[in-house]
Amino acid sequence: MTPSSRVEYQTHPSQYKHWKLSFDGAVATLKADFDENAGLRPGYKLKLNSYDLGVDIELNDAIGRIRFEHPEVRTVVVTSAKEKVFCSGANIFMLGVSSHAWKVNFCKFTNETRNGLEDTSKHSGLKFLAAVNGACAGGGYELALACDEILLVDDRSSAVSLPEVPLLGVLPGTGGLTRVTDKRKVRHDLADIFCTSVEGVRGQKAVDWRLVDGIAKPAAFAAKVQERALALAAQSDRPVDGKGVTLNPLHRTVEADALRYQHVTVEIDRAKRTAVFTVKSPAGVQPTDIAGIEAAGDQWYPLAMARALEDAILQMRTNELDLGIWLIKTLGDSAAVLASDAVLVAHQNHWLVRETIGLLRRTLARLDVSSRSLFALIESGSCFAGTLLELALACDRSYMLILPDDEAATPKITVSDTNFGLFPMVTEQSRLQRRFYSEAPALDAVRAQAGKALDADAAFALGLVTANPDDIDWTDEVRIAIEERVSMSPDALTGLEANLRFNGPENMFTRVFGRLTAWQNWIFQRPNAVGEKGALKVYGKGDKAVFDWNRV
Repeated sequence: MTPSSRVEYQTHPSQYKHWKLSFDGAVATLKADFDENAGLRPGYKLKLNSYDLGVDIELNDAIGRIRFEHPEVRTVVVTSAKEKVFCSGANIFMLGVSSHAWKVNFCKFTNETRNGLEDTSKHSGLKFLAAVNGACAGGGYELALACDEILLVDDRSSAVSLPEVPLLGVLPGTGGLTRVTDKRKVRHDLADIFCTSVEGVRGQKAVDWRLVDGIAKPAAFAAKVQERALALAAQSDRPVDGKGVTLNPLHRTVEADALRYQHVTVEIDRAKRTAVFTVKSPAGVQPTDIAGIEAAGDQWYPLAMARALEDAILQMRTNELDLGIWLIKTLGDSAAVLASDAVLVAHQNHWLVRETIGLLRRTLARLDVSSRSLFALIESGSCFAGTLLELALACDRSYMLILPDDEAATPKITVSDTNFGLFPMVTEQSRLQRRFYSEAPALDAVRAQAGKALDADAAFALGLVTANPDDIDWTDEVRIAIEERVSMSPDALTGLEANLRFNGPENMFTRVFGRLTAWQNWIFQRPNAVGEKGALKVYGKGDKAVFDWNRV
């Protein structure tokens, strides 16, 4: 990956090309004004507020800044600066010229961004209102669907639509079908009509079908938006007088075979097709009260570590496709991790701590849905405790070294209160519940050992690690496990891992990521979509799609 072709997920409002962000007390407004000549890759124009990955990177950044820098904001209004168009969805020509891997990663990040709106609404009280002031199609409507409410201008032309099936031969790839049914509860026969028509639904019918929450004539639209924004804000407990934290640029070094942050390092071995993620514990004196946390700002360890880990995950997912295994390590002092966790738990209802917990929760969830094999290596010097133990619990396997003749150097893991629900997966289960299928005997046995430093034998007996080789077997056992894994089909492993990682109850989020993205993944490769005469390929060329009529 050359430096010029790397995707960069770090940005700032001063660098935005596509969004205009403004503030008015409890209400922030995000206006879509996509620069058609500023696509992330050459070969397409972002006409009619159609978007690519670069648009979503800015959206993700803007929402993150509202969360942390503007605690006074209680409602975010998402609307358009362009006349007669809200958002026409993912840029079709971008999809047509992109590789399959690019399309899948694009859909995944877009899914995470939309899911993040709902996660923030649920856990942090920041509400979202889609003020649909023009045509709203495909991914544009999917963005609206992720908001708490949708208000549509009733101008006889503006409509909401999901036209991917009839127009492109693919599916709404960022949760459209799932949210129409699970969230909006649109009757399935009406949803069938809606999702197979190009023109969409407008006006009162859109309200009657539950596709939007309300409509307003153009002359009354702005006043209605303000009314609903303030009504949503009244439901929030975000502080009017909170002191925001500026999210400064990450201190990061990008090398040919490494990413280096203050608290996270990623080292790449291309020959072995592996990447080693090492997350470090806090160092030095850490704040224990809100005043100290606010003074630390974005350098407060949990926030700084979460931002670095999130960026590392995104960088590696998009820019290093050939590295099939991520080896997860930690380094440092377990006591320091547990002390940091104690501060998180003690102040979890304070808005800044709550937002930091939210960022950690969503970052760990990014790990869960990354299409890479995840192996935790628990070695001497590790600090898999509390929050950092979540990294190991997220992995497909964990190997923990036992040193029978060196008690001092034998690595230990420590379960804390944070592992029992502070960072739930998208299934709303803790990773311990996922691990043990919520079976009380196993969970009770682990809880009884909470706070104790457990060596490999003790951890293995409780079912917390996969294997506990001693120093004689460690090198060979780990090497063989890694070599076996990289020799297997990446496609089969992606399917295997996704199935095994989400073994608990299903909900809207798991369907979005599991069922829907699997369908989209398959459909995106079929000739009916991307063949020479596929619908996605011939769009805009004046040709008619030629389908293979065999049902598969």
